[in-house]
Amino acid sequence: MSGTASSTAPALRDPAWAGRLFWTLAALVALLPLLQATEFRLAPLFEPQALKVSGQFLASFWPLRWDGPFLWQLAQDGWRTVAMATAGLTLGFVIAVPLALLAVERLSISRLSGAGGRMAPLPAALRQAARWVAIALRSIPELVWALVFVRVVGLGATAGVLAIALTYGGMLGKVYADILESGEAEPAQALLRNGSGRLQAFAYALLPNHAAELASYTVYRWECAIRSSVVLGFVGAGGLGQAMDSSMKMFAGGEVASMLLVFMALVALADRVSRWLREALA
Repeated sequence: MSGTASSTAPALRDPAWAGRLFWTLAALVALLPLLQATEFRLAPLFEPQALKVSGQFLASFWPLRWDGPFLWQLAQDGWRTVAMATAGLTLGFVIAVPLALLAVERLSISRLSGAGGRMAPLPAALRQAARWVAIALRSIPELVWALVFVRVVGLGATAGVLAIALTYGGMLGKVYADILESGEAEPAQALLRNGSGRLQAFAYALLPNHAAELASYTVYRWECAIRSSVVLGFVGAGGLGQAMDSSMKMFAGGEVASMLLVFMALVALADRVSRWLREALA
């Protein structure tokens, strides 16, 4: 009985601990050259002068500024920030949907009739071009786009909207195409073989199977766009970021702290709304 009990007792040591320890140490060793290349150092943060400057900066946050005119201005800037993010994401969505539909190989009719499941040269080139356009759009950060558009259209939210639209259009288009390619291909192929058009195959085969995932990613990108819109404000794209930049240049710590609290409230609200939308679409 004792031999049977000992043979069935659970192991007290993880049998894979040696492998996990090895790969953890290997990752740390591989990280060291990266830290050296970036000249990453924590010591300067704890030098007396750095601590003094940090303490003075944080001390300037109090007292907060909460007077009526300033709160009204904060409300307007916060609304512009959300509006910039929403308008930019909407335009990005308009860019992304055609790019995704052009890039999805499962909507190719020539692939069904081609030898070995290969597309004809022209459709293949068109789909590759759509993917390259999406790569080009998302490879340029929205901050760089904003700097370009501020010079073209001037200061204000228009530059931020266009910057978010282009970068997020590439991001959404690429991810939309990957999501649509990840599911089962048989329903769309069956519709195409029976004479349906590409849009019909998309609407009745691909979209119903991936609607929740597509919507979830879109809402997540809306949250990211709200955060990006604040950063874009530092280069003159309007909203909370531009107001915060002005207050920091004036060393108005109380105003900066109030704006940070408003920004955190906006992010929390966006997170709540996105969670509600995901639950509604699930």
